[in-house]
Amino acid sequence: MKYDQTGTLPAEGYLANTYVPMQQPGDLYPIAKAFACGTLFPGLDLPFKNMVNEEKPLNTPEMELMSLSFAVHELGLYLDIHPQDKKALEYFNHYTAQLDVVKAKYEQKYGPLTMQTRQPKGYVWAAEPWPWDCDDNHRKGGK
Repeated sequence: MKYDQTGTLPAEGYLANTYVPMQQPGDLYPIAKAFACGTLFPGLDLPFKNMVNEEKPLNTPEMELMSLSFAVHELGLYLDIHPQDKKALEYFNHYTAQLDVVKAKYEQKYGPLTMQTRQPKGYVWAAEPWPWDCDDNHRKGGK
């Protein structure tokens, strides 16, 4: 088959009509469920072949960070389109404040999460062991 490189459609080509459901204002999933489902918005949770994603408990600092980061990002995208939604802005501010606290605790224990994190003890981004490189005892100065 020869392809047209000019961007025109062949005479026998069929067009597909797509449908993307709009995010509706209203209740949101809890962040653990939202992270598992890939959306904060229950109306956008359209499981593939009736597969239901299981939420995982937020019992690790990493899961809590990832879930909060996801919620903040998802709400930011929603607010780009619906900047007048005061309830969504309240959720955004709430989760952002929670994320700041959890991130500060994590970085205090394990070191900076990103290169952009302020580093008052000098530039230690690549110098310190990563959390998966050592246990808590090693991190606190033991060997």
